Amino acid sequence: MSPSFRHLIAALTLSCATLAHAAAPMAHSQAPGYYRVMLGQFEITALSDGTHPFPVDTVMTNISQQQALQDLAAVDLKLPLQGSINAFLINTGSKLILVDSGAGALYGDCCGKLITHLRAAGYRPEQVDEIYITHLHKDHAGGVLAQGKPAFPNAVLRLSQAEADYWLTPANKATAPEFLSSFFDAAQAAVAPYQSAGHFQPYKDYGPLEAGIEAMPAPGHTPGHAAYLVQSGDKQLLIWGDIVHVAGIQLTHPDATLKYDSSELNAQATRAALLQRAASEHLIVAAAHIAFPGLGHIRRHQGEYEWLPLNYDESAVPLP
Repeated sequence: MSPSFRHLIAALTLSCATLAHAAAPMAHSQAPGYYRVMLGQFEITALSDGTHPFPVDTVMTNISQQQALQDLAAVDLKLPLQGSINAFLINTGSKLILVDSGAGALYGDCCGKLITHLRAAGYRPEQVDEIYITHLHKDHAGGVLAQGKPAFPNAVLRLSQAEADYWLTPANKATAPEFLSSFFDAAQAAVAPYQSAGHFQPYKDYGPLEAGIEAMPAPGHTPGHAAYLVQSGDKQLLIWGDIVHVAGIQLTHPDATLKYDSSELNAQATRAALLQRAASEHLIVAAAHIAFPGLGHIRRHQGEYEWLPLNYDESAVPLP
């Protein structure tokens, strides 16, 4: 083969490779939003409902806007800030329990992805036995509905009686701030079909709900806000709902609150207590609004709290 012919073949090969790579379309999508870890004998699956623009500059209270922006900059973030909406699926081996349900259709096209991700994780909505709600805000309870019907047709919906009483009492809506009016409507709509089906069972007393799962009072963000402590063997997971909305701000400044908090003082006290417990007991934390999958540890370092994401570990989930 002559040198000139070899050069021609090489040029054609390079040209074809370049054309093939240039023609590959962009995917414009993330991988399915689920992430699994084992907690003793329990399988925990974090599920993403999506991300949405979180208006730090208009909803954060008890902190100056300048300080909030400085806190974000310190962790290489800035506005506009995308906030995660996470829920957590617990497979105990005998029951399938979903903690929170995402926003469903209530936040628009950004969210409502939980059921798609649930299916991608290998489960079906009709397999869910129980749903534990931390609180009845739209981004935690909106996903229990699908076109006005139960999105999880066989599930029993559970939350604290204090939370149910607050959001389902018309007189409370009349005295609440105007910006919360739609939250009352959404809460009542979410609960209604489960009530009609006899699948609505609020718990009056905090404590064990299922073997290895305990409801804990965590008031402040809402009056009946609950956290759930999950234990299997010597492993513990704290699913804490809305204790932290923006980790870059509220771990550095735990007194920072939100205008949506029903009691800023209670929210501050609850956050302080759970941060201290999570750090001192080395709990795994499952956080609704820390970047997906929202699983990690809290560490106290040089007078401030820090978030330590769980190390990615494919060996942690045994193959069938």
